[in-house]
Amino acid sequence: MAADSTRPPAQPEAGAPPRRRASAYVIALVALLLIGGTAWYVLTPRAPDPVAAKGGFGGPGGRRGAGDAAARGPLPVAVAAVRAEDFPLYQNALGSVAARNTVTVRPRVDGQLARVLFREGQIVKAGELLAEIDPRPFEVQVTQANGQLARDEAQLVNARIDVERYRTLLAQDSIAKQQVDTQEALVRQYQGTVEADRGVVANAKLQLSYTKITAPIAGRLGLRQVDVGNMVHTADANGLVVITQVQPIAVVFSIPEDRLPAVRKRLAADATLPVDAYDRDGKVKLASGMLLTIDNQIDLATGTIKLKAEFSNDDGALFPNQFVNVRMHVDTLAGALIVPTPAVQRGAPGTFVYRVNANDTVSVQPVKLGPVDGEKTVVAEGLQAGDRVVIDGTDKLRDGAAIEPVDRNATAAAAAAAAATSPRAGTGGNRAEAKGMRRREATK
Repeated sequence: MAADSTRPPAQPEAGAPPRRRASAYVIALVALLLIGGTAWYVLTPRAPDPVAAKGGFGGPGGRRGAGDAAARGPLPVAVAAVRAEDFPLYQNALGSVAARNTVTVRPRVDGQLARVLFREGQIVKAGELLAEIDPRPFEVQVTQANGQLARDEAQLVNARIDVERYRTLLAQDSIAKQQVDTQEALVRQYQGTVEADRGVVANAKLQLSYTKITAPIAGRLGLRQVDVGNMVHTADANGLVVITQVQPIAVVFSIPEDRLPAVRKRLAADATLPVDAYDRDGKVKLASGMLLTIDNQIDLATGTIKLKAEFSNDDGALFPNQFVNVRMHVDTLAGALIVPTPAVQRGAPGTFVYRVNANDTVSVQPVKLGPVDGEKTVVAEGLQAGDRVVIDGTDKLRDGAAIEPVDRNATAAAAAAAAATSPRAGTGGNRAEAKGMRRREATK
């Protein structure tokens, strides 16, 4: 059956026209926002880029900044004056502390240890009693020796009486002379026996005295090696205790052989070379002493020679076998030109400084350096006393640059003086102190 041509066409849904209108409104709103934002970005003035203005990232501002250093004005830098003063020369080295004397106390007779009269770590004097061995066996030996001596002395007395009697009889021609001679020989024999007996007695008494063990030297005692009640022998390797003499004490250190002539020259002139001992970090000074002697040969393996210094060590700061940093005063350069070490620069001209001119500009001044000691450097050539050099801010300088000199020492001194004389400083301190007192009273 054919379609009905008279049927009306399909109508759109009732909600379609409002949705199309809403979409059109949204699109129009977005377009207006984009147009307004573009107009604001184009028409609003903007500040110049600070990085480009300073010459960063190689931009135009950077090229202009590099070329116009003078346009920015003088550069403030710290300066210091070249001073003429005496410059001490020191020799630094590593050393080890050595006891002046070290003794291992051993018994001189065998026996049982009866008493120990010392404390470990004690400071003792020479001859002080340390321990005692049981003396009774040795007292018996002394008694025996005395008895033998007494018997032989009695025989000697009797033999002398007999020889006098025989001489009287010989004078009366009552006996033969041979009998007198025999009796005189017997007297001499008894005299020898008595002398031997006296030696035995003396030896027995000596062995008895060895039962009292005394300190052979003065010093500090170490740890006890044997306890009371043990048998001790003269052949014991460890002994009873070790004594180290620590007052005075020595420090042994080595210096290169090329530094030896300067030291020997000073010693030949009867000069006293002070030596200071510092801790491992080289910051804390432990003791001060004097150079004692130089070894008699150079070590072929290291090319160094050993020196020994002596310290009184009254406070006991140095211990045997302790490692220390040694600083020995060898000589003094009189009137040397001194500059602060930070002023010294190294570059294409070699070693140089920035010298300050009279018109507050700087010049590159090559210098020849001498010895260096921490923050001080000796200038051998290139400067004169009174010249000013730049010590801080050198990375910004070039030859002929204009500067604004700042004397740090003068600035610091003026600030300290102003702080000390300012009435506000004292008032503020008193006010803070009063406030602290009130706070403490409130908390009580």
